[in-house]
Amino acid sequence: MSCVEIFVDGASRGNPGHAGIGIIIYDNTGKKVKAISQYIGKTTNNIAEYKALITALEAVEPLKPEFVKVYMDSELVVKQINGEYKVKSKNLKPLYQTVKAYIKSFEGFALEHINRGKNTEADLLANKGIDNALKNP
Repeated sequence: MSCVEIFVDGASRGNPGHAGIGIIIYDNTGKKVKAISQYIGKTTNNIAEYKALITALEAVEPLKPEFVKVYMDSELVVKQINGEYKVKSKNLKPLYQTVKAYIKSFEGFALEHINRGKNTEADLLANKGIDNALKNP
C-alpha cells in the first residue's frame, strides 16, 4: 500500500497579516519527498492553515497514494475536518469544502492534531515563506 505522511502549517503575522505555508511530505519509507515554503499574501491564521492543507493535498495527488496521513497543529482545522466542530465562518466554508473534496480522492485519509513542538519544520517553512516575500517584495 502506498502511503504518505504530511506535516502542514500555516502562519500569519497579525490576524490578518502576512501569511505563509509550510509543508513536508514523506513517502512510506519515511524519506522526505517534497518540502514547500510559500508566501500566500495577507490573510488570517485559520485561512493560512486551511490553504496549507489544500496545497499539501494538491501536492500529493500526482503521487497517487492510497493512504494519506496529515499532521497539523491547528486544532480548529483538525476538529472541523474530522467533524467535531461545525464550520461557522463564511470565509472558511469554501476552504473546508475543498479539503473534503480532495479527501474523497484517496482510499484512506487521517488528519491528526499534534502539538506545535512536533511541527517545527513545517512552521519554519511557513515563516520562511513570509520572510522571503518580505525581503524580496
